[in-house]
Amino acid sequence: MLKQTVKFFRKNLDRFASSKWKHFYGNFVRSVTSNSSTDTTTSYSVPKEKVECIVIGAGVVGIAVARSLALKGRDVLVIESASTFGTCTSSRNSEVIHAGIYYPHNSFKALFCVRGREMLYEYCSKHDIPHKQIGKLIVATRSSEIPKLNDIINRGIQNGVDSLRMMDGAEAMKMEPRLQCVKAILSPLSGIVDSHSLMLSLVVCIYAFLAPFTMLNINPMLVQGEAENHGATFTYNSTVTGGHLEGNQICLHISETKSIKEWNGTSILRPELVVMPKLVVNSAGLCAPILAKRFTGLQSQVVPPAYYARGCYFTLSNTKATPFRHLIYPIPVDGGLGVHVTIDLNGHVKFGPDVEWINGVDDNSSFLNKFDYSVSANRAEQFYPEIRKYYPNLKDGSLEPGYSGIRPKLSGPGQPSVDFVIQGEDIHGVPGLINLYGIESPGLTSSMAIADFISTRFLG
Repeated sequence: MLKQTVKFFRKNLDRFASSKWKHFYGNFVRSVTSNSSTDTTTSYSVPKEKVECIVIGAGVVGIAVARSLALKGRDVLVIESASTFGTCTSSRNSEVIHAGIYYPHNSFKALFCVRGREMLYEYCSKHDIPHKQIGKLIVATRSSEIPKLNDIINRGIQNGVDSLRMMDGAEAMKMEPRLQCVKAILSPLSGIVDSHSLMLSLVVCIYAFLAPFTMLNINPMLVQGEAENHGATFTYNSTVTGGHLEGNQICLHISETKSIKEWNGTSILRPELVVMPKLVVNSAGLCAPILAKRFTGLQSQVVPPAYYARGCYFTLSNTKATPFRHLIYPIPVDGGLGVHVTIDLNGHVKFGPDVEWINGVDDNSSFLNKFDYSVSANRAEQFYPEIRKYYPNLKDGSLEPGYSGIRPKLSGPGQPSVDFVIQGEDIHGVPGLINLYGIESPGLTSSMAIADFISTRFLG
């Protein structure tokens, strides 16, 4: 399948080295210059292709990076292991546009969040993406939390977040009559966005497969997006399983996702296709560190350790009216921003996420997104007391299980939060390789700023 994509890029639809890729996709917009050969470093034959730029992972950051590279005139292939874009962290979050308040001054999180928020609002307005700047209240529910609230507003001001204002509890509760707090920060620049509509606007195509990975004729349903219009193409159901170096050239190992579903995690994974890009961006999210460790020739000590934290959301039921008009956030906790109130664009209220650290994630689970996303109804017992600290009138039985997401973290329980990590050749020594690690919150807000940074710094 992937080989057909690359072949079509070259506008050279002659005989393929492996017929199993022949009916990968039906229609693409632009082509890239590529040469094919056969792998001579192994005892078995593996087709090889050269492409200009590859982005691994079709989450919101990967999509934004692909768009930014394409806007600079590069031909881009995005490789996604799932059947469509945005199936992991990008679609399992609070869908909040953050202002840039919490993060250390001059950190990537602070810089990208502030700039990304501006870019995101502008893009959403220009392209009619559903969004709303509803504002946020960060609340102290007892006097002992006020010093932390002071630290938060000072950090936000230091980061260049405009219009932040500290207010007494009485003023905050006048704004939100069902709120209970002793003091609060008003952040007027915070908001909400329909993340799927955003990704759909940015992404290449959505394909409806009648019979994936078969020799049948496939009739794709195409939805044009910004990235495709400027020269990017996505290929789904294809997994980058590792890579190696040939001199200074990185070679990516790619297989059909279905072929590794039964992989035991220890046996050798033989690639079905090797792709040699001039530039590759590892934006694989949850599995980015694990994937990087599978690049033979990349020093393992430069790859940060991976930690995973599940966050569950519960929806508010049995209520006729939305209790809040603003986002309501408590003081941050270890591993997250606390169980907060999010209002979606339809006015529905959800609470979350909490923090549950996950251990023992193997390569295969990470590659294939085999995380447990179920939400136990019993977990609501831990939500009620946290929510009632700022919403004391929450009724018993009003919380229903919603959904969950997994955060790709670089720090574990009890450890200080770690900044986004963007590694290029200056760090790991591999030309043309950019690794993105720990792109958790505020990754959605920061996505366009991260993309702009990568295309500017690494393309000039």
